Amino acid sequence: MSNFWTSLRGKHAADRERGSEGMENPGYCSGSFDGLHHPSDDDDDEMVDIAGATLDFSSTDDVPPLSSGVYEEHNGTSRTAGMNGSGPSRLVDPLEDPLPGVGTYEDFNTIDWVREKSKDRDRHREITNKSRQSTVALLHSISDAFSGWLLMLLVGLMSGALAGGIDISAHWMTDVKGGLCLRGFWFNHEHCCWLSNETTFQERDRCPQWQSWAELITGKSEGPFAYIVNYLMYIFWALMFSFLAVILVRAFAPYACGSGIPEIKTILSGFIIRGYLGKWTLIIKTITLVLAVSSGLSLGKEGPLVHVACCCANILCHLFTKYRKNEAKRREVLSAAAAVGVSVAFGAPIGGVLFSLEEVSYYFPLKTLWRSFFAALVAAFTLRSINPFGNSRLVLFYVEFHTPWHLVELAPFILLGIFGGLWGALFIKANIAWCRLRKTTCLGHYPVIEVLVVAALTALLSYPNSYTRMSGSELISELFNDCSLLDSSQLCGYKQPANTSDTGVDNSLADRPAGPGLYTALWQLALALVFKMMITVITFGMKVPSGLFIPSMAVGAIAGRLLGVGMEQLAYYNHDSVIFKGWCSQGADCITPGLYAMVGAAACLGGVTRMTVSLVVIMFELTGGLEYIVPLMAATMTSKWVADAFGREGIYEAHIRLNGYPFLEPKEEFEHSSLAVDVMRPRRMDPALAVLTQEGMTVGEVESLVESTHFSGFPVVVSSESQRLVGFVLRRDLLISIDNARKRQDGIVSASQVVFTEHTPPLPPDAPPPLRLRCIMDLSPFTVTDHTPMDITVDIFRKLGLRQCLVTHNGRLLGIITKKDILKHMAQMANRDPDSILFN
Repeated sequence: MSNFWTSLRGKHAADRERGSEGMENPGYCSGSFDGLHHPSDDDDDEMVDIAGATLDFSSTDDVPPLSSGVYEEHNGTSRTAGMNGSGPSRLVDPLEDPLPGVGTYEDFNTIDWVREKSKDRDRHREITNKSRQSTVALLHSISDAFSGWLLMLLVGLMSGALAGGIDISAHWMTDVKGGLCLRGFWFNHEHCCWLSNETTFQERDRCPQWQSWAELITGKSEGPFAYIVNYLMYIFWALMFSFLAVILVRAFAPYACGSGIPEIKTILSGFIIRGYLGKWTLIIKTITLVLAVSSGLSLGKEGPLVHVACCCANILCHLFTKYRKNEAKRREVLSAAAAVGVSVAFGAPIGGVLFSLEEVSYYFPLKTLWRSFFAALVAAFTLRSINPFGNSRLVLFYVEFHTPWHLVELAPFILLGIFGGLWGALFIKANIAWCRLRKTTCLGHYPVIEVLVVAALTALLSYPNSYTRMSGSELISELFNDCSLLDSSQLCGYKQPANTSDTGVDNSLADRPAGPGLYTALWQLALALVFKMMITVITFGMKVPSGLFIPSMAVGAIAGRLLGVGMEQLAYYNHDSVIFKGWCSQGADCITPGLYAMVGAAACLGGVTRMTVSLVVIMFELTGGLEYIVPLMAATMTSKWVADAFGREGIYEAHIRLNGYPFLEPKEEFEHSSLAVDVMRPRRMDPALAVLTQEGMTVGEVESLVESTHFSGFPVVVSSESQRLVGFVLRRDLLISIDNARKRQDGIVSASQVVFTEHTPPLPPDAPPPLRLRCIMDLSPFTVTDHTPMDITVDIFRKLGLRQCLVTHNGRLLGIITKKDILKHMAQMANRDPDSILFN
């Protein structure tokens, strides 16, 4: 391993730097997709639907075959020092002009992290050397150094502005399902009644300026007929919003569906999905996210906002050359954008940075940490300036509890953690089973009907219950609320004290016996809990933007509030018992049910996503409850331990595996004792490995070998007899070079000899000129011996983002291991179907 790290530091770039190739450019050269419309040459944002479609990448192992389009100019990088310790040497391209397309990546490919980092080091070294020669070059060096910070500023501003617009629009459209404002249809319910002088304290949400649909249509606000009219209009708007959302997604941007976080994690690990972060995806996701949230479906906007922020970052990367031309540098920006997404979703900039570090990012250097913090700060400031919640606060659910928690309450907090872990494990298994059913049956062929049926069922069942009728954010805010004398909520329907001496400090109330209003609210909450748990399973994963944070938090908040009220009543009637004696006297405010709701929300979200540190920070930023970190930590860790007992995958990792994405989970341990020889290809009884010799093969023979196989690249050996490894050449680069040489070099024919050596061997006088391709060969491909343990090999793949690794024995080539081989082997070891790995 010491030789490996020494050789890694010696990596040197020698090919030419490639040109612009953005993530949203077309490149769908292989694979069959449902509803695919063929991209045109002038459309750089054609998208296909991979969620729910069967990907067919059987043409190559890592790199798709050469497409017929025009290649962009590219200055590639060839590594000249590697695991075998070969020293750096400068390679010379025999052609006068750069080879277009060499070193670029096709769609559904893994980038070469080492080559991209080497390319960036060479670019930075060249700029630094030139900066000493002239003032103009020095200014260019300074602008290059600050371009990353400027990009972060633009990402934060754009994401914050979009998030503010989404929040305002979703609030208004959610209220439209209940009625309209006569002062102006663009006012939501809260804003409409702000300036009204006719609002009573008991009915603060009702004012003459806001009228329900029953009042607008029939002129009556009460009675069975008015209730039926409001009921039908609620269902109508829910169906209308969900129909528009799914139609827009299906017609214009199939990648805009779902949460987006599983795909973002895959992209950050080095995979390329063209169009997933394009401008059409951004536009449609922004619009349909508002529609989906407003329809009343059991989903949230937090996960999709991470996708929206990453789309903003990817689009803005094209304004800066060093990010436009380098896939690894762009992924640093996308990691920061993921932090921005959480920052604007929850108003939690620090939690967003930790979320990106803990949950999403694959490569997160210290420089990216600083820039993520800056971008999240800018985004939070922008959102605060827009003030979408109208309360002059950045946090989504501001709470102000007046009673400190007691050590005895740690037991119910841990109980909530157990519930969150059980719910998380159950939800993941149920949701994955439902999504697999959608993918393997005819249900997946009718996404519009599925969305409409689920929307109709949700609206039909949620309207009679006030706690399911309100939006998820409003429900959580209601559950987090601490009752006071000024509250008219049903959750505060206690029996009133005989005199005001029973009230606590700061307008809070002492523990009191439950009244009829509270009992009614508890029954409604119990029904809402069952409904939310079931409907979220079938909603997440549909062909509309759908986040999971708010639905999971709602389930936990309901369970926590129920337990909190139970604990409160237990303390009220048993204040002399051993448990409560000494800290909960009669007439004291001992238990805060809202705190239990907050802890339950964190526990359930942790059980579903398996977040820990970032979740705790998000929760105290979200609520402002800094003094309740210990209960949140206890519940979150308990939730993770319980959920991990049933399966170590979170919901996002489970969806990555379901869709067959090429993702090596960095947190997963490889616990098997297999060796590299057990995983490599060719296996026993397989044909010999297809190789190229460094000299002796003609152009025609090389072309025949490439056409007869579907491999992504070919090892280069000294000769067929010795099998001594010389290097590795990619199929795509080989085809581009041969095609370019036939067009631009005189005398290159099928009989021309292909040479990978530094010096051309002697040829007969009448022989055609040779084709020298040493410039496209990787002189130091990563290698392991046949007895290298697979846990070390997997670790190398994870840390360096390798696409393939060659297996040798005493310098002789034995086989090759690709990322697909590793994932298939890991699937076999876990008793899963290895053919579920659909990528190449």
